[in-house]
Amino acid sequence: MSSSSQPKFEEDDGLETAVDQAISACGGDMRATVRALIVANEYLESEVGELMKAVSRAYARGRFNAYSG
Repeated sequence: MSSSSQPKFEEDDGLETAVDQAISACGGDMRATVRALIVANEYLESEVGELMKAVSRAYARGRFNAYSG
């Protein structure tokens, strides 16, 4: 996709730079980039799941108080 077909954003939030870095890290191979991002996402999802279990156990044991606003 050419850059002329991409929407123009007034402020670069760093996303385009991150995209360029990810593609560059995979040697310019778009499929490898997507594959790496999927693997990274699956890893992060599993980490979130483990953290949620740990917090739930700690909450059940009274280590965290309920937020009262």
